[in-house]
Amino acid sequence: MKKRLFVTGLSGFVGQHLKAYLDRSPELGWRLVETERFDLLRAEALDAVVAEARPDAVIHLAGQTFVPAAFRDPAATFEVNLLGTLNLLQALKRSGFNGSFLYVSSGDVYGQVDEQSLPIREEMPPRPRNPYAVSKVAAELLCQQWSYTEGWRIMLARPFNHVGAGQKDSFVLASAAQQVARIRLGLQAPCLEVGDVDVTRDFLDVEDVVNAYFHILDKGTGGEIYNVCSGQERSIRELILQLAELAGVDLELVQDPARMRRAEQRRVCGSHAKLRNATGWKPNITIKQTLTTMLSDWESRVSQQ
Repeated sequence: MKKRLFVTGLSGFVGQHLKAYLDRSPELGWRLVETERFDLLRAEALDAVVAEARPDAVIHLAGQTFVPAAFRDPAATFEVNLLGTLNLLQALKRSGFNGSFLYVSSGDVYGQVDEQSLPIREEMPPRPRNPYAVSKVAAELLCQQWSYTEGWRIMLARPFNHVGAGQKDSFVLASAAQQVARIRLGLQAPCLEVGDVDVTRDFLDVEDVVNAYFHILDKGTGGEIYNVCSGQERSIRELILQLAELAGVDLELVQDPARMRRAEQRRVCGSHAKLRNATGWKPNITIKQTLTTMLSDWESRVSQQ
């Protein structure tokens, strides 16, 4: 009999990929428990959902993930990311849950890391530089506390930048892919509005991210933190120019002040050695494959608008 898996945030970017991943991977032995839409901030409704789901394991994806929105409304970000997580844990406890729980945090919790300290490893202390990252650190500590006091097997994942088909254009690489698609289709002048494109980031395909979550769920150790990243450092400029090359277009990059972020770190590169050693996971999708998929996805979406 397949084990029952309850996933929050199933309608989001990663959630949709996770659902599709399970649909084509019956050998994993998980059955996704789909429920009516629910609000993490409504405890009574959440109790009913969790009681009906009766999960053997939980992947907690749901949350407020957009950094600029966190600066605009820190209280709402904390309410969803911290109190929503607390509500979920309490609902699970009331239902008699005693399974495995994967909390999806963020590589953003590391904050400012000296360049000589790269790549970023799990033992580095969090130094969050925005309200979103602070809320994630707080929820991590809450989950670890529950792993100690409740005896549940709770793992923490810290994914770095992940990209792929279906992502909102509020994220930098998705926005670039959308604009390149529009240029290719003749819907936009060959001019790309960008923020700071000379920073580097560690980008991983969302399919590899989902695959990592199931490796952690299967083989991760309770109470441990795992970076989910490519281990490769790439500049935004390099990736935009690669998108343009794949699309066969020439373009000009124009900096838009509205797209500049506060507390920007110049370079980011993570280490996935701990995850690889614990579970055998490694990235399988090349950055060229990812960019090709994103470009095709945006051409389809743009042509239907």
